[in-house]
Amino acid sequence: MPTWLRERGFRFGIRSADCDEPAHVHVVRGRAIAKFWLTPVGVATSGGYNRHQLAVIGGIVREHETEFLEKWREWCNEGV
Repeated sequence: MPTWLRERGFRFGIRSADCDEPAHVHVVRGRAIAKFWLTPVGVATSGGYNRHQLAVIGGIVREHETEFLEKWREWCNEGV
């Protein structure tokens, strides 16, 4: 999984086969993983994170939403 950002121990990125889904980012820390939609920002799936961690991750995703959407479009060749 290419890494777009590392922040507060979380790794944010995308999987190669994900371009057929709405824009999102995967978040990994240890064995925990989550998928966050980018528009609007929200939890799609999660495993291993508690509510507090998901709130922290959501804040980071919102903070980097524009950057992540640009990377998504670039990665998936949208609008290029």
